[in-house]
Amino acid sequence: MPRRTPLVIGHRGAPGYRPEHSRSSYALAFEFGVDAVEPDVVVSRDGVLVVRHENEISGTTDVAERPEFADRRTTKTVDGAALTGWFTEDFTWDELATLHCRERIADVRPSSATFDGEQTVLRLRDVLDATRTASLEQGREIGVVLEIKHATYFASLGWDVAALVEAELRDAGWDAGQWPLIVESFESTVLLALKERGIPASYVYLLEAAGRPFDLVGAQGKAAPTYAHTASPAGLDGLVGRVDGISVDKRMILAPDRLGRTNGPSPVVADAHARGLRVFTWTCRPENRFLIGQFRTRGGPSEFGDWEGEWSVIRDAGVDGVFVDHPDLGVGFFRA
Repeated sequence: MPRRTPLVIGHRGAPGYRPEHSRSSYALAFEFGVDAVEPDVVVSRDGVLVVRHENEISGTTDVAERPEFADRRTTKTVDGAALTGWFTEDFTWDELATLHCRERIADVRPSSATFDGEQTVLRLRDVLDATRTASLEQGREIGVVLEIKHATYFASLGWDVAALVEAELRDAGWDAGQWPLIVESFESTVLLALKERGIPASYVYLLEAAGRPFDLVGAQGKAAPTYAHTASPAGLDGLVGRVDGISVDKRMILAPDRLGRTNGPSPVVADAHARGLRVFTWTCRPENRFLIGQFRTRGGPSEFGDWEGEWSVIRDAGVDGVFVDHPDLGVGFFRA
């Protein structure tokens, strides 16, 4: 059944205020009272699950300024896109642990950028342990929404990401259902592989507003379903019994027209609920840059627009969970 109020999930911690995936970003999210936090995981050269939004890390760490790693800069094709930079799979964990977090969008969040260089990169294990500690200290359950990134790509390098995640969750004591756990990915293949391994969790399929999932493109080519089809009633029918829910780009709920005016809420939430699927959405952010046109106000991209107007459409759609960059705003708004 849909929740009365949605889960408020600290998207990479509290990246509206601190560099994403840094220890202080997660600590601030816990302090603000989130229901869960969301770490993204990628893989190091020695098989450690590292918490980074992408495996290319030049935008979120100081690796480009480290002369000892200058020769690691390279170009790779990840999920069909050519990227140039530094990649987690070319570093051991001990090397990655020396890197420092930095603000990814400093032009929008200059205050967060003042914390650049103060904290080192984390592993999944660090976030799991921090979440458990915060739960015990605050006397309430705080969950983890674990996003698995680029599983098919890492499989091409020889890594079974489902096996790595299973081992880490079991080793950290997150494998018995004692703590709230949601696992999500844009690739259903790895979700189903982890589910088959018996990890008790809710399994949520991430859906982009456009395009096709890379794992299915690799397996089926042009016959792979689009994300848009998967969000349709027929596509949702195919998810019943396989996953517990979907997590959609907020534009799939807002349904903006060409002038950026919302036609939402769209029927996707109701359609999913009618099939017993939970619905999450990402990412609720207050800055003008991230709002659809209707809700932008005067000022530059970093100024807060009419975020409450946009978030009201999402709330009224009846979603079960929202990912937020500013957890204090998210908790205050969605629990009101």
